[in-house]
Amino acid sequence: MQSKFLNELHNRQLISYITNEEKLNNIINKKCISLYCGFDPTADSLHIGHLILLITLKRFQKNGHRPIIVIGGATSLIGDPSFKNKERICNINHNIDIWIQKIIKQISSFLDFNCGTNSARILNNDSWFKNINLLSFLRDTGKYFSINTMINRDSVKQRITRVDQGISFTEFSYSLLQAYDFLILYQRHKVCLQIGGSDQWGNISSGMHLIHKVLNKTVYGLTVPLLIQSNGIKFGKTESDTIWLDAKKTSPYKFYQFWMNIDDSSVYYFLKLFTFEKVSKIELLEKENNINNRIIDDKSFLAKNITSLVHGKKNLLAVERITECLFFKNIHSITELDFQQLEQDGIPSIQVSMIKDLQDALILCSFSKSRTQSKNLIQSNSISINTCKNININYVFISSDKLFNKFTLLSKGKKNHCLICWKYT
Repeated sequence: MQSKFLNELHNRQLISYITNEEKLNNIINKKCISLYCGFDPTADSLHIGHLILLITLKRFQKNGHRPIIVIGGATSLIGDPSFKNKERICNINHNIDIWIQKIIKQISSFLDFNCGTNSARILNNDSWFKNINLLSFLRDTGKYFSINTMINRDSVKQRITRVDQGISFTEFSYSLLQAYDFLILYQRHKVCLQIGGSDQWGNISSGMHLIHKVLNKTVYGLTVPLLIQSNGIKFGKTESDTIWLDAKKTSPYKFYQFWMNIDDSSVYYFLKLFTFEKVSKIELLEKENNINNRIIDDKSFLAKNITSLVHGKKNLLAVERITECLFFKNIHSITELDFQQLEQDGIPSIQVSMIKDLQDALILCSFSKSRTQSKNLIQSNSISINTCKNININYVFISSDKLFNKFTLLSKGKKNHCLICWKYT
């Protein structure tokens, strides 16, 4: 009988590939298992491409299973070549140590580390790789892997066939290291399942293969869908326009707006992937949208749900205040910290110590190209200062325009905003 939990993962479209599903299903029906997922600290923050994995681990834990996180303190020094167009930049140990602490803090907000037998645990694979003997590793691990099989995997084949970007032996060895992770985790922590993004299928398969060869035991692999950008490239640390989980790198407001601006066709799919709402409720929302066209409300529901999960309710309230200000002209409730979010990455901003007048401000904010064009915009009732319309073509900013003595919100129409940040010498 299909376990209720695996059935839910299927209904949420969270399973791309799964090995020996019938056997894994039987195990999950009988007992709680330990599973793991690895994260290489190749930057100082995780990003939204990792969110599906973190939330999937949380789903397993909520169903009684024990999640183990492996931080790749060792493997991050090499870098996973899977489906990368070129070799990653090598990182230095000092950076990695700092990044690990930041990433551990992020992961800790998703999982429960004090809930009994299924408490989550974080391990660093540097603890078992740092003293490993190279010759022993090649003899005891490398002998089980066929070069022919490895080079025919899609994850590396595209690099091998490229003249301009081949693959180094360093990168090529990554799959063996990740396979060894799985072996160690099985031996020491009874981990029988590894999960990862669908681009990790080759690496996960290597671990299952190694455990079978060394111990004659069967373990399992499960991959989840990759989060793909509109240009077909997966979200990652090395890609452009990364949406980070760290609020200092991507503000909660920009994070929220990302979800508000996704394609309409992705809303209900993402609700299944990223939220804990029942699938039946999500399907009902989709049916109601087909009748009543309520996609904006459902996008907002998605954005609020994920923003609260990642950044907490306090930051969600800040996002809602900013949204009220920008879209509904309610500037009175906005705080100084809210303006700092806008300055970070919420809307375009400029830093000035002095501006001649409103006409010049429109030029500096790229709302116009000349003073003549600025005059026309002001006279056409298109310009607002701190959400209040201004039709004075000769207007000069006064102290009360500088909220918190630092910020002035200049707007052209309903959707174009620029934050003037006053700097004093």
